[in-house]
Amino acid sequence: MKHYLQFSDLSTDDYAWVFERARIIKDKFKAYEKYQPLSDRTLAMIFEKASTRTRVSFEAGMYQMGGSVVHLTTGDSQLGRAEPIEDSARVISRMTDIVMIRTYEQSKLERFAAFSRVPVINGLTNEYHPCQILADIFTYIEHRGPIAGKTVAWVGDGNNMANTWLQAADILNFTVHVSTPSGYEVDAVLAHVNNPNCVKTFTDPSAACTGADLVTTDVWTSMGFEAENEARRKAFGNWCVDEAMMAKAKQDALFMHCLPAHRGEEVQAEVIDGPQSVVWDEAENRLHVQKALMEFLLLGRVTG
Repeated sequence: MKHYLQFSDLSTDDYAWVFERARIIKDKFKAYEKYQPLSDRTLAMIFEKASTRTRVSFEAGMYQMGGSVVHLTTGDSQLGRAEPIEDSARVISRMTDIVMIRTYEQSKLERFAAFSRVPVINGLTNEYHPCQILADIFTYIEHRGPIAGKTVAWVGDGNNMANTWLQAADILNFTVHVSTPSGYEVDAVLAHVNNPNCVKTFTDPSAACTGADLVTTDVWTSMGFEAENEARRKAFGNWCVDEAMMAKAKQDALFMHCLPAHRGEEVQAEVIDGPQSVVWDEAENRLHVQKALMEFLLLGRVTG
């Protein structure tokens, strides 16, 4: 049994399989071909952080694969409050087949997984967001082919997305140019990067974008850090991805954003709504890669 708690939980070979399955499953979806290999399976979704894309993509995906969904929020469950997380894991995993958790601390997710009898998926924590990077890389492959050997420019906060991009670069053999304001750097310990050559840091965001195949960013203030809003607005003023930054990247470079986006803050409207942006494909692809991921975790390497 495998869990998917961070990007490093799967191997290079596993990712090649999941990306190919995502392509096949997406093709079936676009052709209105019914594909329901999870017809007797139930997904439990536990949300301690609010969500739009995560809930819709997992819930719609499980239904499309023939399964059922149980949706729990902090108001519905006793996760870590009236009942220890370990006990909740023991109970929920006896009644369902796979669990997705979107929460704050990674440690809470890991404690749940340690006592779960079924696969657990990280739907987002403060430290990592592997399902989003899974969708981002699949989107890049769709538009430009293999990501190995390419350069991704990360402009903005050294947050869960940045940590996960570094893990992905380490496993899939590409380079990340990271540019963050002082005091908001990526935590190298959290990223667990084995190959230091896969990441280069820049104080100037324009320099980070130079020669990049993909430029990507996120909101300046992640969920759970709202008290820092004003300080972050001041610190991040020069880290808005604009047309000048995109002009430094390769001519065929793509722009991605995991959404929700604040036009005029971390990205100019002309960029996110411009011809190099693939954010809507990126958002849709959460559905397809997560269907492939659930299939892989529950059924292994199936064909068809």
